[in-house]
Amino acid sequence: MRVVVCIKQVPSTDAKVKMDPVKGTLIREGVESIINPFDEYAIEEGIRIKEKFGAEVIVISMGPPQAKEALKTALAMGADKAILLSDKAFAGSDTLATSYTLSLAIKKIKDVDIVICGKQATDGDTAQVGPGLAQRLNFSQITYVSKIRSINIENKELVVERLLDNGTQVVRTKMPALLTVVKDINQPRIPNIFSIKKAAKAEIPVWGPQDLDGEKNKFGFDGSPTQVIKIFTPPPREGGKIFDKDVKESVKELIEILSTNGIIKI
Repeated sequence: MRVVVCIKQVPSTDAKVKMDPVKGTLIREGVESIINPFDEYAIEEGIRIKEKFGAEVIVISMGPPQAKEALKTALAMGADKAILLSDKAFAGSDTLATSYTLSLAIKKIKDVDIVICGKQATDGDTAQVGPGLAQRLNFSQITYVSKIRSINIENKELVVERLLDNGTQVVRTKMPALLTVVKDINQPRIPNIFSIKKAAKAEIPVWGPQDLDGEKNKFGFDGSPTQVIKIFTPPPREGGKIFDKDVKESVKELIEILSTNGIIKI
């Protein structure tokens, strides 16, 4: 059984990030980065599948060379292998180009039963890469997974619970399948010092366009039909109005304001 976990390195919540004024993308060089928090749950779930079923766990990430640090953390947690997709040709990828590149890497790995992603990345918040990746791989997809109930290796079938606004939904599907997971699924482990030291020495292979059987015009900025046109800080909210008269007068004044602004009709 083979499990692939897709992770992303994102700017730390304390980092001051800047945007490329031409491409509308984040300038990541020199910015303190961390593993996307939701991806930590994906790594942990992959490792739990490994511990229960003897699966091989391969973690992949697309990003600049510094993303190796995120992959080494995944190795320290218990993943078996890590692969970095890094090349200038991948820079400026939107969700479409990202899912395309990741799909080629997974096809190259071969014989993958489950792909696990975090539900979304904290820097983009689109939640599009997981579903896009499933579409390109022609895998069954289940989003917002909060629990894996069972995995039947012989029948190539798994049963999961997915989180809804008003409860949970139980879904059964055939493998290969792609899951996007939420934080309710587990508690990511903290690697011990010996695992950290071992992972620090690991040689992580780097794949570029020449290693993937893809079309060059579908990589990176050229393969991204969507770009960020503008980024700005929204204006601060203006102060509210306090009604300090008696109840009847306050209600009358409030109704007049709402009516004047077209919020209600009287």
